[in-house]
Amino acid sequence: MCRVEDGWRVNVDVVEVARIPDTTSLLATYEVDIDERGELRAYRRVRRYRRGSADDC
Repeated sequence: MCRVEDGWRVNVDVVEVARIPDTTSLLATYEVDIDERGELRAYRRVRRYRRGSADDC
């Protein structure tokens, strides 16, 4: 979460496709912009990955 000029920018991880076993589920990180009142302004998916996968370094 970080403060931007006219609100906040938040990164949110969500389960996009739940699978069994859980380790094969697909997750995604969304970048969400909200205004000063907490209203949604915009969002975009910035990353999609399999649960348990290592980050690229």
